[in-house]
Amino acid sequence: MAHSAPTSRATGPQEPSIGELVQSAMADMSTLVRAEVELAKAEVSKSAKKAGIGAGAFSAAGVLLAISGIYFFFFVAELLALWLPRWAAFLIVFGLFVGAAGLAALVGLRFIKKVDKPERTMESLRELPDVLHREEPGKRRRDLPTVAHGQVTLRDPDTYLV
Repeated sequence: MAHSAPTSRATGPQEPSIGELVQSAMADMSTLVRAEVELAKAEVSKSAKKAGIGAGAFSAAGVLLAISGIYFFFFVAELLALWLPRWAAFLIVFGLFVGAAGLAALVGLRFIKKVDKPERTMESLRELPDVLHREEPGKRRRDLPTVAHGQVTLRDPDTYLV
């Protein structure tokens, strides 16, 4: 009698293939990333709401302080009016306001002049048309950059397969 190979093995549950395991791991990673993004959104929106309420309260405090400042300067003008004519007292307070506004404008102008231009961004935008230019395979006109250890260096275009 000839020996024949068994046609079916009695095994337990079939083990998943490597492809199925990779697919399952990718699905799990995708679910995990989505859950993390949702958690971040929930935390940020809650924090943003609190920050918005805080900013509104600070704005209200600033408006109330500005209104009370008006009354303070009326008090100063009336106090000066005890020794000077009333119109002169209010003119002095007005002059103080104009002087403070001029001083604030000068300080603001100095800070505006110190603002640096985004040179790197402007340079990359100037290169954008050149970068977007479609080239034929094997006919590259510019060197290609390489990034290693945080340093950008240009490499010879002949070392690339296009």
